[in-house]
Amino acid sequence: MTSYLAPIALLCLSNIFMTFAWYGHLGDLSRPTWLAIVMAWGIAFFEYCLAVPANRIGHGVYTTAELKTLQEVITLIIFAGFAVFWLGEKLTANHLVGFALIAAGAFFIFKGPIAA
Repeated sequence: MTSYLAPIALLCLSNIFMTFAWYGHLGDLSRPTWLAIVMAWGIAFFEYCLAVPANRIGHGVYTTAELKTLQEVITLIIFAGFAVFWLGEKLTANHLVGFALIAAGAFFIFKGPIAA
């Protein structure tokens, strides 16, 4: 069971770091761009320290397509929360429909072969 849950937990944590590395600087645009880049690289290091083990552990129980799908779904969930709570943006109905379509795609990745 740990082999199934550990990659998900690690991917959730890595995505928090990734989201802050990529978008956290948008909360304070007064910093010079070069400093935002250096700070993002520093944050991204910790993201990689979590994402690489997540994928290595996960590859034992998930296919590569399933791992990538987990990554994308987790990324959207973390990003949506970040956009609302850190950047103060609103989620619209269009966002929710788009996320639902991505979730539908994830369903088919995990469902297995479609009967012909």
